[in-house]
Amino acid sequence: MTEKSHRWRVTLIVVAMSAVWIGLGVRLSHLHLGDHPRLLAKIEKTRQVSAQILVGRGRVLDRNGNVLAADVTTREISVDPTFTRQHGYPLFTAQQLARLLELDPAMVFARIERPTKYELLKRQVPDDIARQIQSMGMPGVRCDEAMTRLYPHAALMAHVVGFANAEGVGSAGVEMRYDRYLRGVPGLREMEVDGRRREVRNRRRLEIPPQPGGDVYLTLDQNLQFFVEQALDDALATNGAIGAWAIVQRVKTGEILAMASRPAFDLNAFNTAPTDHLMNRAIGYVYEPGSIFKIIVYAAALNEGLLRPDEIIDCENGLWFHAGKPLRDFHPYGRLTATDALKKSSNIAAAKIALRLGEERLHKYLQAFGIGRRSGIELPGEEGGILHPRSHWNKLSISRIPMGHEVAVTGLQMVNALNAIANDGQLMRPRVIERVATARGQTIQRSETEVVGRPIRPDVARTLTEMLVQVTEEGTGKRARIEGYTVAGKTGTAEKAGPGGYDRSRNLASFIGFLPAERPELSILVTFDEPQGLRQGGQVAAPVFRAIAEKAVRYLDIPPIDEARFIDLDSEITPL
Repeated sequence: MTEKSHRWRVTLIVVAMSAVWIGLGVRLSHLHLGDHPRLLAKIEKTRQVSAQILVGRGRVLDRNGNVLAADVTTREISVDPTFTRQHGYPLFTAQQLARLLELDPAMVFARIERPTKYELLKRQVPDDIARQIQSMGMPGVRCDEAMTRLYPHAALMAHVVGFANAEGVGSAGVEMRYDRYLRGVPGLREMEVDGRRREVRNRRRLEIPPQPGGDVYLTLDQNLQFFVEQALDDALATNGAIGAWAIVQRVKTGEILAMASRPAFDLNAFNTAPTDHLMNRAIGYVYEPGSIFKIIVYAAALNEGLLRPDEIIDCENGLWFHAGKPLRDFHPYGRLTATDALKKSSNIAAAKIALRLGEERLHKYLQAFGIGRRSGIELPGEEGGILHPRSHWNKLSISRIPMGHEVAVTGLQMVNALNAIANDGQLMRPRVIERVATARGQTIQRSETEVVGRPIRPDVARTLTEMLVQVTEEGTGKRARIEGYTVAGKTGTAEKAGPGGYDRSRNLASFIGFLPAERPELSILVTFDEPQGLRQGGQVAAPVFRAIAEKAVRYLDIPPIDEARFIDLDSEITPL
C-alpha cells in the first residue's frame, strides 16, 4: 500500500467521522432549539401514567365484633420463566423455590419451562420466607405484595360468611350478598414518570383516594356458633349421618344466633372443597320434614276452634283407612287426648285433625306459616320449599301432608314456623345481618326486626306450647329435657323418597323446640340426614338439641324459670 493511498483513506475516515458528529450536533441543536410540538406531545404522553389505587374489602364480623373475614397484606411468589431461562439457572431455581415454598419440585420446574413471562407459584407466603427468597437473588423471581382475604376461623360459620374468589369478588354467603358494600371503590392516580419509570412526585397531576369497603356485622355469635358446630360434629362421629344442620333463632327478634351445616369446608381453601360441601343445608336443602310438621296442623285446628287439648281422638289401634289407602302409626294407639296424640306423634290423629280443617283452610295456614316460599333471609341460595297448589292435591293429600309428606321445607322454614308459636303467634322475618358500617364505624344500613304475619292468636300459641311441653316431659322428646328449664318441642323422623316409594333404610331425624317454655327466648332446630344405628328423631336429634341448649342458656345468661302453667288446657278456644 502506497503512502498516498494510506493518506487518502485516513482523510476519508476523518471526513466521515466529522460528518457524523456534525450531523449529530445539528440534530441535537435542532431538537433542543427548535419547536417540535408533535414530538413533545409524544414524549409527554409516554411519561404520563394512570394507576389504580387498590383497596381492600371490608370486614365481616359477628355480633360482638369478632372478625370473621378480613383483607391482609401478604406476599406472592411468581417467576418470569423466559427471563430465568436466559439469565439464570432454571433447575437450581426450581429446586430452591420448591424447598422454601413446600411445593413439588417437578411442578415448579414445569412452570419455569413454560414459554410465558409470568407464572404465579404461591400466594400468602410468610414474610420470613419471602425475605429468604429475595436474599438469594434468583433471576426472574419476584416477591410482590398482595391483598389476601383471610378467614381466621377457617370452617367456622363457613356457609354463612361465604368467601371471595381470587379476584376479590364475593362468591358465596354474606361475602356474595353484600359484595357491593364490602368491595369498596378503588382510587386513581395520574402521575409523571422519568426515564426509569419512577414517579416524579412534584408533578403528580391527580389523586383520588380509594374508598375502603364497609364492614358487615352479623347477628350470629361466634361462641354460640362454635357450641353448635361442636355438638353436630360430636354427634356425626357417632351416628355416621351423611349430613346435618342446626339453627338457633332468637324468638322475639327473628335474629339467627347460629346456623351450621355439615359437611363444611375451610374458607381459606374453598377452591379445593367438594361441590356438595359448599351447600348451606340449613337454607338450601329441601326435604319432607316428617312429624315436626304436625305442629302447624295442630296450631291451625286450635286457632279455628276445631280442637281441644283434652279432646279424645280415636287412633284406631294403629291402622286407619282414608280414600281406600291405609295409614299407620309407628306404635298402635287406641283413644288418646289430642295432647297425648301429639305427645306420641300419632299420624292418624294428625290426619283426622286435618280433615276437620279441610283442604282450603289447611292450605291457607301452611302459607300463613311461611311454607312454600323463601323467608327473605339475607343469604344467597335459599330455597322456597314445595307446597303444591290445592288444585294439584289428590284424595290422599289431606291425610299425608299433616305427617310431613307431599310437602317439602327447609330447616329455616321449620324453625321460623315454630318460632311463631313461641312468639305468641307472630311470624318473624329471620335475619343474619345486624348492620353495615363504613370503615370509620358509621352505620349506613341497619337490619330491623320485622313481623311478617300472625298465623295464630296468642292464646292458641300458649295452649300449643303447653301441649308441646308434654312431648319433652313424657313423650318422644324426653331426651331434649334440660334440668331447670321447661322445653317445648317436637320430634320428627321422615323416610326419604326412593325408587318406587319411600326407602325405610334412609331417613331424616329431627328435633325442633324452644325454651324456656314459659317465656321463650330461643328456638332451635337440629336435623341429621341418614343417621346410622339409632335413627329416630327423639334418639338422634333430641340429645344434640339438649347439648346445644344447655350451653346456650348458660352462655346467654338465660335464667331458669320455676315450673308454672300459665294456661288452663281445659279452657275454651274461640275461632277467629
